[in-house]
Amino acid sequence: MWIRSSMTYRASFAVTVLGNLLVTGLDFVAILLMFSQVDSLGGWSLPEIAFLYGLSATAFGLADLTFGSMDVLGGRMRDGSFDILLVRPAPVLAQVAADHFALRRLGRITQGVLVLGWALLTVDVDWTAAKVLLVPMMLVSGGVIFCALFVAGAAFQFLAQDAAEVQNAFTYGGTTLLQYPPTVFGKDFVRGVTFLLPLAFVNWVPAAHVLGRPYPLDLPQWAAFASPLVAAVCCVLAGWAWRAGLRSYRSTGS
Repeated sequence: MWIRSSMTYRASFAVTVLGNLLVTGLDFVAILLMFSQVDSLGGWSLPEIAFLYGLSATAFGLADLTFGSMDVLGGRMRDGSFDILLVRPAPVLAQVAADHFALRRLGRITQGVLVLGWALLTVDVDWTAAKVLLVPMMLVSGGVIFCALFVAGAAFQFLAQDAAEVQNAFTYGGTTLLQYPPTVFGKDFVRGVTFLLPLAFVNWVPAAHVLGRPYPLDLPQWAAFASPLVAAVCCVLAGWAWRAGLRSYRSTGS
């Protein structure tokens, strides 16, 4: 229904997608402006950071397209319309994810793919079969990790009921964080996003292996291939949080 609504006015849809692409592209423009003054950032070259950027933006774009509407949950609970979803013969999580589905978010994915494509053509990497396979693995696993964050953030809204910005701090904030190399952050912070909130497995850890760069933390070599396992664990935890939140829901009381 939301796709049909978006496509009713084709020219408006095309302009919206283009605008979304250009606005999200400003993040990479900021990086280009930095490199107009420096040759490297944290010891990483522009193609290497473009590689990080493209992976993060594309993975997040896939998650944002499918689960980016989860922030409407708080509003639905406050006005009582969430109860409507509970009586429909369809999974509540799927209904919330599809609520206000915005096809214009394809602009973010397109922009991420363009930057990633340029990075793959210019980055200096001794490609092997394992490194080639790591690229799609990072995109899929990273997208799943971000999806789990969206679901976990939505589950938190059952408790707070007005926590969309808290969720956005970890989702939108997380993808911005991952667009820069881990070497520009303190080690304690890197430990936090590696072991506590494992955003580092979206691109930092496997990308370091692809680019032949040492990761700031002393991780075993197999950690570069652990992203699918981390994504699976994140999904299990997010699913548990969602079910716990759904069971605790008591309507508006009005």
